[in-house]
Formats: sequence, C-alpha cells, structure tokens
Amino acid sequence: MVTKSAGKTKVPPCPITRIMNVIGGKWKPMIIYNLLSGTKRFNELQRLSGNPSARVLTLQLRELENDKIISRRVFDQIPPRVEYSLTTKGKSLNLVMEMMAQWGKAN
Repeated sequence: MVTKSAGKTKVPPCPITRIMNVIGGKWKPMIIYNLLSGTKRFNELQRLSGNPSARVLTLQLRELENDKIISRRVFDQIPPRVEYSLTTKGKSLNLVMEMMAQWGKAN
C-alpha cells in the first residue's frame, strides 16, 4: 500500500529488506542453520560456521540475540559455559533456511 502525505509518497519497507536486516551477513545464516539441529556452544558454532574470528562471531551472536532470534544461556561454573539456541522466533526461520540450503545444493 502506497500512501501520500504532504506531497511525498511513502512506500512500505520491502519484506526482503526486513529479513535481510535480521539474518543478512556472512555468518548469521550459517549460525542460524547450525542451531536448527539444537543447542550449541561457542566453539562448536565457530567450527561449524566456517571458523569466523571469535570477535566477529561474538558480534553476530549479539545481534541475533538482540533481534530475539537466539537465546544465550550462561552456566555458573568454572570454566564458564555458554550455550546458544534458537528462540521460537528463530525457529520460525526453519523453512527459509532449508530453502536456502536446497538452493545452495542445487546451484
């Protein structure tokens, strides 16, 4: 729906832009895809996702956490243990990730 106000045309944001703002980037799709199979720890995610640097992976995980796609659980123990899992919102990306994986295999 296009609306006009004070001579300006407002176009609603593209839904593709909205999803790319959340899952776009080099590492986020791989992080989400790897979490579809269950909870993972940081080093496991790093290895499964193509070995991004710890700093980059941390930033990507924080962004996904802020967008409520993943949850982070910290265990009170020595050495510290942190696990990442998909939220309900994150799990709703299952079909999108599976379709991307199928396209990637076919092309």
